Amino acid sequence: MIRNSRPFLVVETGQPVPSMRRHGGFAHWIRTAAGLARGEVEVVNVQAGDAPPAHGEHAGVIVSGSGAMVSDREAWSERTADWLRDAAHGGAPLFGICYGHQLLAHALGGEVADNPRGLEMGTVDLELHPAAGEDPLFTGLPARIQAQATHLQSVIRPPEGAIVLASSTLDDRHAFRWGESAWGVQFHPEFSADHMRGYVRARAANLERGGQDAAAIHAAVRAAPDARRVLRRFVRRARRHA
Repeated sequence: MIRNSRPFLVVETGQPVPSMRRHGGFAHWIRTAAGLARGEVEVVNVQAGDAPPAHGEHAGVIVSGSGAMVSDREAWSERTADWLRDAAHGGAPLFGICYGHQLLAHALGGEVADNPRGLEMGTVDLELHPAAGEDPLFTGLPARIQAQATHLQSVIRPPEGAIVLASSTLDDRHAFRWGESAWGVQFHPEFSADHMRGYVRARAANLERGGQDAAAIHAAVRAAPDARRVLRRFVRRARRHA
């Protein structure tokens, strides 16, 4: 393997909206954003029924987003939650993105449900909490950063012992850390601005039905390098501790 004898594992819980699949799946987007070479990543598609591998075989685990809903408690999702719970308690480096963030919270005893403030989409402002200043992935970042987001559900109650690191206008728990090596982020650090614009176009009707201005959200999309920096810091930290 390049730079490390153990690869990273990407747990695929879904695929991009159909109009964006010409750019590859979430595993490809994540690998590219994380700065990982092809040989440094293994992928398991749990939504398609694949079983996650034995614990301890990977330098770190990144769990993707999905169009599914954690609160539906689908069998594949609940099996993955059980696997994540064991991995977290075993000290494995974990990084959950969007659905992965919610699934990790659910696995550790938190609550996930429809966001009472509605659909959040586009390039959003995140306020970092004071605890972020001491967090390995967020330390040194500005007090306010931008990130790409698209979600209907949220972590309504974080797991016991979790430290909430960031919030937005529509979501009070946009990022958390549990223990020393498990993180969940509601935002999408793997999304480029082009990915985000594609999602806004695909979900424009949903935004309009919710009383939001899809054209304005599309026009406001910007690159979000600080959000991507969080993902890359996770990779570097997991490598050091592998």
